[in-house]
Amino acid sequence: MVSLTCTLLFAFAASALASPAGPVITPAPEPDLVKRATSCTFSGASGAASASKSQKSCATIVLSSVAVPSGVTLDLSDLEDDTTVIFEGETTWGYSEWAGPLLQIKGNKITIEGASGAYLNPDGARWWDGEGSNGGVTKPKFFYAHDLISSSITNLHIQNTPVQAVSVNGCTDLTITSMTIDNSAGDTGGGHNTDGFDIGSSTGVTITGANVYNQDDCVAINSGTDITFSGGVCSGGHGLSIGSVGGRDDNTVSTVTFNDNEVKNSVNGIRIKATEGDTGSITGVTYSQITLSAISGYGILIEQNYDGGDLDGGTPSSGIPITKLTIDNIQGVGAVSSSGYNVVIACGSGACSSWTWTDVDVTGGKTYGSCTNVPSVASCSD
Repeated sequence: MVSLTCTLLFAFAASALASPAGPVITPAPEPDLVKRATSCTFSGASGAASASKSQKSCATIVLSSVAVPSGVTLDLSDLEDDTTVIFEGETTWGYSEWAGPLLQIKGNKITIEGASGAYLNPDGARWWDGEGSNGGVTKPKFFYAHDLISSSITNLHIQNTPVQAVSVNGCTDLTITSMTIDNSAGDTGGGHNTDGFDIGSSTGVTITGANVYNQDDCVAINSGTDITFSGGVCSGGHGLSIGSVGGRDDNTVSTVTFNDNEVKNSVNGIRIKATEGDTGSITGVTYSQITLSAISGYGILIEQNYDGGDLDGGTPSSGIPITKLTIDNIQGVGAVSSSGYNVVIACGSGACSSWTWTDVDVTGGKTYGSCTNVPSVASCSD
């Protein structure tokens, strides 16, 4: 039996040796694998154009001290999935009076990072004239973080934007971590409408550890659902805002959480703005563990008569109900200027309901005597 087995094995081996050896074929790598193996570095005055042109062929795009020419968008809006974008050194932009944006990034599973010491510097003071987007020279918006899906932005430092800094729109499952937006020079240099984050028509946006120094809303959520802003510092602007809601294509705000934030040296602390005469809804918004200090205008302002300016729209309307609002653990003893108001609530008839209002201690300013349709759990005398 052993002999037969050995004979058969020998015959098989001999047959194999007698046959001509075929070529060994190694399959070509998939195109996507070639892309994923590629890292590209762009720098200088040609860096923006080269990066935009090559964006589909690079798995990692390193933008090293890129100098973007005037009137040009650093455009990375056609990235392949799973691309990483890294900013190194100082990224600059030339001066031009145009609408922008100066930077645009889109895509699925995109990772955007700032290397240690890197910062994005549009040098917005060249445009500042005290009028922002309301007049004067035309000023470019800075960063369109639009249509980012399952993506992340980490450790970006943005310095002196001409007007609005970061626009988040059409995004799903986007995380922004440890971003600094520093427009503090605009406090005395003519900065205006320098919003930190403007968020619209997005789902699952989480912003953690942001530091915003500006002259308008620290964060303004105009529409969207499942949005969280936590562990942030807001200074110099208009505070933590919902809205204004109304008069847009999308006028629904749902399930928003502001938690563990500090608002200081600002016009407002907490603000919810529903425009008079429009329709929409604001529901499931929570403000918790908010610390206020040096507030000049309103500690807490909730209004359903917004018309471009606080409490100037006339009679509050009911077309944009504010429901399931939670205001909890708001600490601001002596925080409001003596010329400001601690709490203002201006609701339309039946338009504010199912509120939770606990541990609110905001003082220093005046009591507003014309609050309307205040839910029984809340108070304008805090």
